[in-house]
Amino acid sequence: MPSNRELKISARQLIRISKPNVIAVGTVYCLLGIVLSVLSSQIMYGNVTPGRYEQLLNYVSSGAAEQAARVLETMMPGGSSVLIYVLLELCSMVVAVGFNIFLLRTVRGDNPSYGNLLDGFGFFWRILLLNILVDLFVSLWSLLFIVPGVIAALRYSQATLILIDHPEYSVMDCIRASKQMMRGHKGELFWLELSFIGWSLLVSLSSVPGLWFFSGLQVWTVPYMSMTFVLYYEVLRTGRLWNQAPAGPELPPM
Repeated sequence: MPSNRELKISARQLIRISKPNVIAVGTVYCLLGIVLSVLSSQIMYGNVTPGRYEQLLNYVSSGAAEQAARVLETMMPGGSSVLIYVLLELCSMVVAVGFNIFLLRTVRGDNPSYGNLLDGFGFFWRILLLNILVDLFVSLWSLLFIVPGVIAALRYSQATLILIDHPEYSVMDCIRASKQMMRGHKGELFWLELSFIGWSLLVSLSSVPGLWFFSGLQVWTVPYMSMTFVLYYEVLRTGRLWNQAPAGPELPPM
């Protein structure tokens, strides 16, 4: 297994020579994510105005429970708003899968394009079911304690990429294949993820008022991190980096 440094160097090399450019496609991906996030927030919290919030606090502090309940009711989103919110969140999830499709095609020189961002909609329901099951399994393991939950998340981390590569697999096949692929490698992936914590913290500063200029880092950080993790998957799958030869055995069929 290459070191984290080798994976990151390889990711940066690929980003520099990629056509279409990974940063350009990543920028479109990030913008789509921002637009969907803003729409989701507006739909869910559009009724939460400063005036209504102040009115609610006044009623609560004065003990006027009935009036406070009425104000709170006007702030709650309706059923149609909740439905649209869920659909927008699902779209964000599927576009994220599309970005991984683009990255895999870039690594393999398999005619990547901007249109790959929408390719995930071709197997929308399987992506949804896979995410539900993975989240369920990780949540159940997390009931035991934090560490088992983290281990479970690492164990099933490759399931989406496996689904992209093997559309003939069932959702449970992808989960089992990820478990098999990550056997003996969970510690490596954990340290790889931890090595990006500095970048992640810098990007998170963009949510602090007055530090919006940090949001520009997202355009570089998201593609860079995503490319590194896709390369990690490729090493697990083939036994080599994209610019090394010969290839090792690929993931065996289920």
